[in-house]
Amino acid sequence: MTDLALRLLRQDRHLAELAAFPFDFDLDRAAHGHGEPVRLASGGPLEVVAGGDTGGTYFVCADGSVLYADSEGSAGIIGASADEALDILTGLPGWHDYLGLSPADGPEKILAHVAETEEELRECYGIDEERAELRAALGFPERSPVELVGMLHAALSRTEPDFVLLNAEEGLAYRPLAPDVRPPLWEPVLARGRADLAGLRAGDAGVLAAVADDPVRRRVALRAAQFDRADGDLAFLRPLLRREAGSSMSDELRLAAVLVGLHGDSADLPLLHAVRDTDFDTRCGLGEIPEPDAGGVELRRWAREVDDCLFGTDPADEPLSTWTGLAADQGLTELARIALIRRLDEIDMNQSALRRRPGSRQLDTSPLRSLAHDFECLGDLWQAVRAQRLYVALQDTPGDRVSARLTQARLERESGEPDRAADALSALRDVLAGPTDDSLRHWRGTNLGSFIAEEHYRLARTLADTGRPEQARAVLAAGEEIRGELSETAAWAVRELAADASARIGKLS
Repeated sequence: MTDLALRLLRQDRHLAELAAFPFDFDLDRAAHGHGEPVRLASGGPLEVVAGGDTGGTYFVCADGSVLYADSEGSAGIIGASADEALDILTGLPGWHDYLGLSPADGPEKILAHVAETEEELRECYGIDEERAELRAALGFPERSPVELVGMLHAALSRTEPDFVLLNAEEGLAYRPLAPDVRPPLWEPVLARGRADLAGLRAGDAGVLAAVADDPVRRRVALRAAQFDRADGDLAFLRPLLRREAGSSMSDELRLAAVLVGLHGDSADLPLLHAVRDTDFDTRCGLGEIPEPDAGGVELRRWAREVDDCLFGTDPADEPLSTWTGLAADQGLTELARIALIRRLDEIDMNQSALRRRPGSRQLDTSPLRSLAHDFECLGDLWQAVRAQRLYVALQDTPGDRVSARLTQARLERESGEPDRAADALSALRDVLAGPTDDSLRHWRGTNLGSFIAEEHYRLARTLADTGRPEQARAVLAAGEEIRGELSETAAWAVRELAADASARIGKLS
């Protein structure tokens, strides 16, 4: 981490004024902070070091990287250090116009674009003498615009997943400062699978044994084979299919069966039926496999139909959940989490994306429920609560609202927001007390009633432990009232928790 140039600006007023104009890196604006509260999705400190005249802010991250956030909701890394960022900013005074450039565009295009932009700047103010003076004072070497654009592009490509900026109150992520800098999620997810696929095709027995024994490597290798198919793959697809059956019914088991079936070898039908008969779930999930006496043509027809319906050869067509799940399984947690946050942002900003079909008013809210679950599995309860609250707001029936509120209260309690959890349970009780329909007819005698009472007792204990005795007593009383309405069996299920909560709160002064 180097910040010599930043220290020189702080020590020399004239240099600081040059940096502020015409290079729009104004140290004085740091005192104003950013326009809204923000935080990194990955956590860690952010130090505001400068601002721009259009409302943009320069932050220094824990590792020294400089993050720039504009006033329109976009952000990105623009240097691995303050020195590198200032090298780029002073060398490319029109750097905002070059965010879409990359080394792949070639020197001719880059130089032409820079020349055009800088000529426009010169019509408004001087940049040449100012650039020469400031860069010399800061000790920066001569660099061509091509090199500087390459440095900027490399910095921007480091933004995700570790430096994604969030609105600290609403949880929405800032958009990428430069689009299409990072590869799609499926590329890093498939990287290990593609390497294993090469080893499998080379006939490496060690790779085959390792992939077959490792459930995650096996799944990723099968996905790699899905998007890169070859006639000779049967030799390793068969053993991978057998081993995947040990994981019971999974998307990758069905994929492996389809990849084997596409070769149209009727000799594989006994294997496919043995896999299908592994357990109840596989019998249900693979029940459509042709009968053992079918021919290769029928086997291939079945495989093609399933392939066309569920799989295919373009990774971009796969549901996001495929890649976030495999990313998380491989330890690429931040990549998975950022992809899920951006998906939640899309829904939050445009709920019509949930419509069951174009033009329909009916919404399919199950993606929000899945997002809340996925965030919880990744340990991001803040985003899980955000997804669950939106899910709650879109529920129609009393039964769905009660179930959704119950999950919301639990997540809020577990994420350290007991006051919000108490509000969620209060809203839940309002639904129970109001007009209901068949969706809540039997709640008093089912697990739902027990779960509602249980959450009241758990929250009462949390409120007591966090110094909120009056709220704790109120929630406990509400829980006791609910337990009094339950069937004998449902009430019995929560008796120990009720006794513990009552005893703990009874000790409060």
